[in-house]
Amino acid sequence: MSASSTANPRQETTADDRLIVAMDVPNAIAGLQLADTLGDAVSFYKIGLGMLTGGGLALANELKQERGKRIFLDMKLFDISATVEAAVRGLAQFDLDFLTVHGDPHVVRAAKEGAAGTNLKILGVTILTSLDRADLDEALIKPGEISDLVQERAGLALTAGADGVIASPQEAALIRALPEASGKLIVTPGVRPAGAALGDQKRVATPASALEAGADHIVVGRPIWAAEAPRSAAEDILTSLPR
Repeated sequence: MSASSTANPRQETTADDRLIVAMDVPNAIAGLQLADTLGDAVSFYKIGLGMLTGGGLALANELKQERGKRIFLDMKLFDISATVEAAVRGLAQFDLDFLTVHGDPHVVRAAKEGAAGTNLKILGVTILTSLDRADLDEALIKPGEISDLVQERAGLALTAGADGVIASPQEAALIRALPEASGKLIVTPGVRPAGAALGDQKRVATPASALEAGADHIVVGRPIWAAEAPRSAAEDILTSLPR
C-alpha cells in the first residue's frame, strides 16, 4: 500500500498520545483517508479485528513506518498457549506498540513469550465494555458485580505478566488501586464525550473522567470518525483532557 501524497513519511507526530483513535472503518483505504483528515492532531491509532481482512496489518505498518504513528493492534487473542505464542511472535515483527489478548493467565504468559525481545506491550482484556451482567449470565460467567470481576481478572492478568489491561472507565480507579497495577498501563475503551451517543457501549465515561480515574490512554472511535469534522472532534476531546 502506498502512502497518500499528503503524508509526510517518517515524520514523528507530537500530539497527545493519551488519545487513541479507533479506526473502525471498512478498510485500509478508508483508514488512510481518516489519518489524512486527522493529520498531526492524532498520534495513536487502534486497528481492530474487523479491519484484519481489509488490509489492517498493511495499514498498521504504513502508519507506523511511514507516518511515525503509534499503533494499538486490538486482536483480543485467545487460544492454546502454543498458538498464542506463535501468533504474537509473528505480529511482533511489525514493530507495533500495543496488542490485546484475553486476560486469562495462560494466554498472557504465552503472549509475553511471543513478544520477548521486542517493545510490544501485551494488554489483557478484562470484560468487554459492551457487556453487562445479563450478558455475563448468558455466557455462564460466575456471579458477582462486574466491577469486582474486572478487578479480579485485571489482577490475575497483571500477575501473569501483562504490561497493562483493557477495562471500562468505570473500573479504572479500582484497577489502579491494585498493588499489581503499579507501573502498568490501563487503557479504556467505552469513552464518549459528553452528549455523544453510546452506540454499542454500556459502561462508559467522558474522556477527562476516564483519565482522572487512573487510565493512561482512552480509546475513542465513532465520536471522531463519524463526526462531520473528525479533526475538530478529536481536537475538542484533546482540549478537554486534564493537564
